[in-house]
Amino acid sequence: QVQLVESGGGWVQAGGSLRLSCAASGIGFSINYMGWYRQVPGKQRELVARITRGGSPTYADSVKGRFTISRDNAKNTVYLQMNSLKFEDTAVYYCNAVGSGINDWGQGTQVTVSS
Repeated sequence: QVQLVESGGGWVQAGGSLRLSCAASGIGFSINYMGWYRQVPGKQRELVARITRGGSPTYADSVKGRFTISRDNAKNTVYLQMNSLKFEDTAVYYCNAVGSGINDWGQGTQVTVSS
């Protein structure tokens, strides 16, 4: 099992920026994908972005051009740089790690964007 600790959420005005971090501890070398999902009350959790161990990213259409995911394999840490934030980006953001026998989630961090 991998333990994921998120940081960097908070409140920001529309158009602003935030950077989320997620540090993984445990069996780090078994992690293939690390990513970020988000969820608002009453809706399903949705993919925001994820990145392979080799650094290939995938983004949701709604965040392309505004968000950038990156990964430091040496630190087992994934980052999400969020720019040009919109009100509709408001959600709880969850870090996710997937690998051989691994599909673990962080506790979530709240991102609130005021319009």
